[in-house]
Amino acid sequence: DKGYDFKDTEKLIRRRNIRPHIRRRGEKPLIGKYKGKPRRWVVERTNSWHNRFRAILIRWERKSENYMASLYLASTIIVFNFFNR
Repeated sequence: DKGYDFKDTEKLIRRRNIRPHIRRRGEKPLIGKYKGKPRRWVVERTNSWHNRFRAILIRWERKSENYMASLYLASTIIVFNFFNR
C-alpha cells in the first residue's frame, strides 16, 4: 500500500512509541531463509476475526462509548480463544 510508506504516518507511529514494520516502495522481497508471510497479514487476520462479530461489523450502536465497549469485548473474546486453542 502506498499509504503505509508515507513520512507523516511513520512520524505518527513513532510518536506513539510503536516500532513500525513498513516495507519501503521499491524494496525487494526478502529472500533466503525467511520465506514467511508478510507481516501485514497479522493485521488482516485480526480484522477478519473482528468481522465475525456482527455488532462491530455493522455498528448498531449510536454512541461511540458503546461501540468501543463492543470492540473491547470482541477483542477480549478473540484473545481468550486464541490462547485457549
